[in-house]
Amino acid sequence: MFTRREWFLNSAALAAQTGVAAAQTGVPAGKNIVIASANGQRACARAMELLKGGADTLEAAIAGVNINEEDPEDSSVGYGGLPNEEGVVELDASVMHGPTRRAGAVASLRNIKTPSKVARVVMEQTDHVMLVGGGALRFARAHGFREENILTERARLAWLVWKQSQRDRGGHNNWTDGLDAPPGKPSASLEKLFPAADAPMLAWAVEMAAHPPTGTINCLALNARGEMSGVTTTSGLAWKIPGRVGDSPIIGAGLYVDQEVGGAGSTGRGEENIRVAGAHTIVENMRHGMAPKEACLDCLQRIARNYDNDQARLGRFDITFYALRKDGVYAGASLWSGRVRQGKVAPVQVAVNDGARSRLENCAFLFERKP
Repeated sequence: MFTRREWFLNSAALAAQTGVAAAQTGVPAGKNIVIASANGQRACARAMELLKGGADTLEAAIAGVNINEEDPEDSSVGYGGLPNEEGVVELDASVMHGPTRRAGAVASLRNIKTPSKVARVVMEQTDHVMLVGGGALRFARAHGFREENILTERARLAWLVWKQSQRDRGGHNNWTDGLDAPPGKPSASLEKLFPAADAPMLAWAVEMAAHPPTGTINCLALNARGEMSGVTTTSGLAWKIPGRVGDSPIIGAGLYVDQEVGGAGSTGRGEENIRVAGAHTIVENMRHGMAPKEACLDCLQRIARNYDNDQARLGRFDITFYALRKDGVYAGASLWSGRVRQGKVAPVQVAVNDGARSRLENCAFLFERKP
């Protein structure tokens, strides 16, 4: 049993360690902080604005990601997200509220721009955790969400370009066996097929068809009272089989929050994250003493081991984890150092707002990508 003096000295040492850890990222304990994936600078700014006004951490995080969900230019989230193989946008989202230790999620949700809001209603109005497909849509409608077409014209163009790319050696795709009367050429130029699209738009559509994004947005919010919440929302893998669900709506994979320890989330290839229960693994790593960066890298090493550390196979996908500890220390870590763009490696980054302007910081990484 500790004496009073020993208890005081141990408590002081722990407080000192916490202060040092927070100083490493320039974030003192007891301060509002929001982190997100790289597409979340605006989300972080909006969430911080609400935190400063005294809003609940989950309210702040959801309001932040709503910016992405409602942005037709973000092709990996909400309205503007790329569709499944049938040309239908299906959205996934999960939320976790640290103060009440509750969670909610929706998957394969159609026709609603803001699945994060629906996930919150699932959490607040039911004792369920996840609703999917048609049931999730009926639930959303019953709670006043407006059903609308969320396939934008640019997303539809990318889908059609992808469909055109699905051709065999004879130039036939799965929409035709090549039989035509009168006989014609099996294909035409994209410019002729899509005359309303300009050259930059067609170039973007070709890139999306060949290399569809797995962007998503994860956002974690911590307030000065030590309360924490998180949200992850996505349109999922482009051109997926209808009904495919990735990691984003799965509690413990795409998102996990225990405000006595911290929170974590992810973006990237969901199937690999599901197999290692990534967000939960990272939070448990922090519970057992790992710093956020080391906790994320350890989880990435588990993914690499699933491929026998074969970098040739691992190089075909990427995944990034984000972690925020209860004392405000944070980290982002990716499987690879970045993506090759125009002959250069663009680093993977994490968005951060600790009270001033949102900024991007480079993530740690497991493997270095060569240009």
